[in-house]
Amino acid sequence: MGERLPIRLAELPIPPIPVHQRYIMDTPGSVTITPNLVVRLSRFNRRLLDRYQPSETTILLLTALIVGLSTGLGAVGFIWLIGQADWLFFDVVEKWLSRGMGRFAILLIPALGGLVAGPLIDRFAKEAKGHGVPEVMQAIALRGGRIRPAVVVVKAVASAACIGSGGSAGREGPIVQIGSAIGSVLGQLFNLSDSRIRNLVACGAASGIAAVFNAPIAGAIFAMEVILGEFSTRYFGTIVISAVAASIVSRHFLGDSPAFVVPAYSMVSSWEILLYTLLGLLTALGAWLFVTTLYWFEDRFDEWQFPNALKPVVGGVLLGVLALYLPDTLGSGLEFIGESLVGKILPGTMALLIFGKMLATNFTLGSGNSGGVFAPSLYMGAMLGGAFGVAVHTLLPDVTASAGAYALVGMAALFAAATHAPITAVIIVFEMSGDYRLILPLMFATVVSTLLSERLRRENIYTLKLARRGIQIRSGRDVDVMQGITVGEVMQASPATISWNATLNETMVEFSRANRRGLPVVDDEGRLFGFVTVEDVERAMARNLSTRTPVKEIAIKRVLVAYPDETMADVMRRMNVRDIERLPVVSRDDPKQLLGIIRQQDLLRAYNLALTNRAKVQYRMERLKLRNVDNAEFVEVEITPDAPCAGKTIADLAGQLPYEAVVVSVHRPSGQVLVAHGDTCLEPGDRVVVYTNTDSKPALLTCLLGEAASRGEAP
Repeated sequence: MGERLPIRLAELPIPPIPVHQRYIMDTPGSVTITPNLVVRLSRFNRRLLDRYQPSETTILLLTALIVGLSTGLGAVGFIWLIGQADWLFFDVVEKWLSRGMGRFAILLIPALGGLVAGPLIDRFAKEAKGHGVPEVMQAIALRGGRIRPAVVVVKAVASAACIGSGGSAGREGPIVQIGSAIGSVLGQLFNLSDSRIRNLVACGAASGIAAVFNAPIAGAIFAMEVILGEFSTRYFGTIVISAVAASIVSRHFLGDSPAFVVPAYSMVSSWEILLYTLLGLLTALGAWLFVTTLYWFEDRFDEWQFPNALKPVVGGVLLGVLALYLPDTLGSGLEFIGESLVGKILPGTMALLIFGKMLATNFTLGSGNSGGVFAPSLYMGAMLGGAFGVAVHTLLPDVTASAGAYALVGMAALFAAATHAPITAVIIVFEMSGDYRLILPLMFATVVSTLLSERLRRENIYTLKLARRGIQIRSGRDVDVMQGITVGEVMQASPATISWNATLNETMVEFSRANRRGLPVVDDEGRLFGFVTVEDVERAMARNLSTRTPVKEIAIKRVLVAYPDETMADVMRRMNVRDIERLPVVSRDDPKQLLGIIRQQDLLRAYNLALTNRAKVQYRMERLKLRNVDNAEFVEVEITPDAPCAGKTIADLAGQLPYEAVVVSVHRPSGQVLVAHGDTCLEPGDRVVVYTNTDSKPALLTCLLGEAASRGEAP
């Protein structure tokens, strides 16, 4: 891998870190010291565990139960807080403003909610911005499930202010993040392992959904399908315990009636399944449009040079303008979903509300306010399904159910398309409605919508936010470590080849000598001509071809190839889909120039290398976290084309970097994350993460970006 860059800070002697100085790392540049109360509780728990010595399973089951009960109470409190915010903003403030502004008072109500939420998020917990679920997934993937306690309070207050003031957002995203934070904090108090803390985070997420929607089964499925990304028996028991406990608490305080009262719908005709299939396709397109526009608005607000704390205020003003004409777009909209399920909304209104709700949610969450996308997705799906149902029932009244049935299926299908979670969608709609009779079209439409949505965009509404940060998450909700390894790092250079003039007999001899079942075929100049395998030669001989036949006559000429700068994650997917055991590696500039070969057995070596690299990053980060330096921070620098460091390796810069600066990682524009080594070359567009003290930051920027950076002229 080349010369390692010395880790200057890590080489210094580091004493054992006192408990009262323990650090929790959240985001670059953010270091939070554990509060004294938490430290005392942690000590108490440790003494308790030392005294009674319960098994780890017992601890986990008890903590899962505590997480469920705590999240259930938190959900009840959160719903109460939303109600109080709604009373304050609409029954008090709006009535007072309407004396002088009349109907235009609504212009200011969402803005006032943003005025409460924006500064809270910006000052105390930036991870409380948006819908919350991606932040939980990021904590599981990158920080062992560790979430700051402050998130519980900030997320609850900010989201209540947003939703209570009419912000177009749901309460499920906030309660998922709140419940996950409760589980994380509890796991940290008991000094559990990263794996156990992740489990408790999932328990908190399941408890939140179970409590808010009175849907314990859906909560458990959501935690495994979306948060963890895997169905595993080792998680299932604890997650179910938490979800059931939270649901019991919620039902005690809020009642146990279904969220929606749905008439007795059923399929009128078997032919109707074709119409539900069409609805699944339409909801997939609707979900694609929703996700695309939401992130477009986020980008525009992020690019806007305006105080982040006040951006939700601007989003609130835009929402207020929309509410003048479409007041039904305010809030979570669950009551309007109920009306669409019983056919109380006109088809034209439903069609208008699809786009109105989409725009309202974009204004709310795109501007940086706090709330979930669960309820808006259900809302838009219900309106789309309801409008579609009216149309088909008008055209085919004898073979179709009424519009409410299509609204019910539509809400599940659009949510499934947005989140790529069809099982959760089916279960939650079933639990919220209490109606099982539409389960067949419900399942069929959600699967169709999910399949089309995955073809339109690989990432869902949650993982897309992480992917845009360079965090690739796959099954198991762990970072796709193969994204950090390139083909060039693990390929076999100077591979064995066979000349295109070699006979079939000579080819079989070469297979035996090289111990290979496939070889690249090269021309007289050593350039790639094709590829041949043992099976190709055997098929040729079975056709009674002469053993003197040149191999170029049977070689595969259109060869699937890999490039040295590709990630192993991409190459592995390509090989697995086609069941290919080996790929030639060629130059991008000259596709006939053979550089090496990648084999299936190299994938394991690549994975081990990726795990080693990730361990190096984690080790380096952990050593840096132990440093009790008040003015230390992580700095992320984007390399510009004219930067003096562009094209240089880190070893070249070693003598110019400040002594206190440590290059931690390099993030390529493609999303690849590299551990910083001496031979790592910095290229334009790279984002370099450096750990340094504040005093050395100007010198660091000068080294990487030039003199303009030290004068504040760098971007």
